Amino acid sequence: MGALLATPSWAAGEIGVVKSVTGPASVIRAKTPLPAKAGMQLHESDVIQTGRNASLGITFIDNSRFAVGPNTNLALSQFEFDDTTHRGRFLTTVNKGRVAIVSGTIAKENKDAMKVRTPVSLLAARGTRFVVEVP
Repeated sequence: MGALLATPSWAAGEIGVVKSVTGPASVIRAKTPLPAKAGMQLHESDVIQTGRNASLGITFIDNSRFAVGPNTNLALSQFEFDDTTHRGRFLTTVNKGRVAIVSGTIAKENKDAMKVRTPVSLLAARGTRFVVEVP
């Protein structure tokens, strides 16, 4: 697991925040499901689960943004970010569903630093906007 280098504007251990939620969604933390709500802090190893007709918006501390679609299960598998050097690593695992991603500082600093794993592939985020869909 990666370590988060704290910044003054983010709480220690926090890698992002839920910006919006529509419909039933949860954050599974240490095997405990928590109802997702706007303003909720996210941590490395959290799993995001959305229900039917649900969506969720996330902003990460490196300014990456996710729009998570309905019936999606994704894990925030690894997140490391140094706010001073802007270097880090970001691995998201999409097990099912759809997520639209706008990459932030991590991907801009190092083209191989942001990756998305699916059940059948590992993608390196080299563009700034892309969508991943797993049936």
